[in-house]
Amino acid sequence: MSNVINFELVSPAAKLVSESMYMVEVPGDDGAFGVAVGHCSLVSSLRAGVVRLHKEQGTSDVREIFIAGGFADVTAESCTILAEEAIDVKDLNKESLEQHLSDLAEDLEMSEETEDKLRVQAKITLTQAKLNAVSA
Repeated sequence: MSNVINFELVSPAAKLVSESMYMVEVPGDDGAFGVAVGHCSLVSSLRAGVVRLHKEQGTSDVREIFIAGGFADVTAESCTILAEEAIDVKDLNKESLEQHLSDLAEDLEMSEETEDKLRVQAKITLTQAKLNAVSA
């Protein structure tokens, strides 16, 4: 039995990752969980957060990818994540996110309709999650 799982991360824009991993840390709606070979089968909804990819056991080389929510399909040999949006954490810019958050706060204040406020609030929540990923 191999000590790696087949991992795929897919967003509407592209397949970001398709390779073997020792372990994957996933931001589940009910809390983060790790997936390694032999994991029980499950399907889980995912919250906005960071997926951590551990290519090999015992190394500190971890790739971090921010996802904006989605679903994970896990079996004993594989983990597939279908993400609403996905971007490497290293490609996120803290200053740009802070500016975007400030702009969204202004938009929220100017919004008059409940629907507009909810839409802007959802964008604020997502931008804050991205900022948290960069700041971690």
